Amino acid sequence: MKQVYLDYSATTPVKKEVLQEMLPFFSEGFGNPSSLYSPGQASKEAIATARMRLASLIGASEREVFFTSSGTEADNWAILGACDAQSKKGKHVITTKIEHHAVLHSCEFLEKHGYRVTYLEVGPDGVVGLKALEDAITDETVLVSIMLINNEIGTMQPVKELCAAAHERGILFHTDAVQALGNVPIDVKDLGIDLMSVSAHKIYGPKGVGALYMKKGTRISNYMHGGAQEGKKRAGTENLAGIVGFGKAAALAEGNLGEHIKRVTELREYLIDQVLSEIPDVFLNGNRKLRHPGNANFTFKYIEGEAALLLLDTKGIFVSTGSACSSESLEPSHVLSALNIPAEFIHGSLRLTIGDFTTKEDIDYVVGELAAIVVRLREISSVSNEKGW
Repeated sequence: MKQVYLDYSATTPVKKEVLQEMLPFFSEGFGNPSSLYSPGQASKEAIATARMRLASLIGASEREVFFTSSGTEADNWAILGACDAQSKKGKHVITTKIEHHAVLHSCEFLEKHGYRVTYLEVGPDGVVGLKALEDAITDETVLVSIMLINNEIGTMQPVKELCAAAHERGILFHTDAVQALGNVPIDVKDLGIDLMSVSAHKIYGPKGVGALYMKKGTRISNYMHGGAQEGKKRAGTENLAGIVGFGKAAALAEGNLGEHIKRVTELREYLIDQVLSEIPDVFLNGNRKLRHPGNANFTFKYIEGEAALLLLDTKGIFVSTGSACSSESLEPSHVLSALNIPAEFIHGSLRLTIGDFTTKEDIDYVVGELAAIVVRLREISSVSNEKGW
């Protein structure tokens, strides 16, 4: 059976070049980076190289990059650490209703510990308004956390402008850039941000390793306590092979960024055009232009997205109904709910995300099978409604 993977926003396959660079560090080059003898120092040097590569991709200094176990840990560290360090100034945080749950649940944790959190609305295209942020800022605000690219609908936020508004009031700005890394150009100096979370497994690197960018001089409390790893800021023996893989993936992403964006965007536009022209009663979620180059999130009226996902799976097609981190939840997508999409239509949404290994032929196959499945599900839905089921 033909197989087509269109869920690159959930995770990407590890590229062969990345795996090859990682393999020696599982066996021959296994030294603990904290050890003073030569095998340990060789491991330490490998981590330094990876840090340099990731710093280069985002326009940062190597001393501003701290490796973590995931993007989720980086989000938690940024939010909880920044608020703890700034607690004497105030206890008010601003974020949006469409953030990843790593951010939203961190904010919920803060609310249980005396903080007030403002969750900004977004427009129908999923974009946060500058005035909405400016109006929400108070003298108690210590942190603004707004993602660079949304993980479900792919919408890009005007982070540079939003960050400038926060800085005018002396407020720290964090952005979750897990979906953005390796998919759009990122220059942390140009954006002006203080903190940024990223992850390796979204850019053809391994799972289980992420990073937090921390602008020099930013006050933030440690999140992990123990040894002196990561500049005494994030304790725990490093995931050596994972970090090496992250570094290689970052280097590949930087070297191929322009071509990657061009190719994936063209395929995304072809996919959107084909779906909208071949399948009736469907609409695209999010801003079509200000979006992740490979993201296409659709709502198909009168069907259940999970039913479509399972039927597509029988055809060797792998897509998502939203964030992979929320796949076991029966609740409607909080992102689509924030766009004020009618509840009866939200469950009919599918996220199709394109990557480096996607072809035009793949998309033709997917659209053909998807169109047939939508017709089939609508026929079942129509019969069910007629019988009062």
